[in-house]
Amino acid sequence: MSSGNTYEGSCFCGAVQFTATGEPVAMGYCHCSSCRRWSAGPVNAFTLWKPDAVNVTQGAEKIGTYNKTPKSSRKWCRTCGGHVFTEHPAWQLTDVYAATIPGFPFKPGVHVHYQETVLNIKDGLPKLKDLPKEMGGSGETMPE
Repeated sequence: MSSGNTYEGSCFCGAVQFTATGEPVAMGYCHCSSCRRWSAGPVNAFTLWKPDAVNVTQGAEKIGTYNKTPKSSRKWCRTCGGHVFTEHPAWQLTDVYAATIPGFPFKPGVHVHYQETVLNIKDGLPKLKDLPKEMGGSGETMPE
C-alpha cells in the first residue's frame, strides 16, 4: 500500500513495519553471493534510499542485525525471520528489499555483481561486472 510518495512495508509477519518516503536513489538486481544467500534466491531485487527516507513505524525492538562485513548491516524481524532491509553506512544508503514494499512501483535500472550470477537474465538492462565506479566498483559492463 502507498499514499502519495510514502510506501508502506513490513516483514513477513507484520511485526516490523516501516515506510519509505520519496523516491529511491537507484533500483535493480544484485547477483552477489551474499545477497543471494541472504535472500535465499538466485537474485535480490533492491531499492536504495537515503537513510532518512526509511522510517520504522512499528516493531523497532524486534529488529535483529547481522554484520558480515562493516559495509552492511542486514536487518530482519526476530519474530518471523523475515528480512526487511540492509543499511550501507559507507554509501549512506539503505537497501529496502523490493518484495517488502508491495505497493512500490519497482522499476529496475541495472544489474550489479553480474559476474557472480547463477541466473542469466535477458532484459536489456545494463549488467555491471561488480558495482558502479562511484560505489567503489569497476563500472565495467558485461554482455547479457
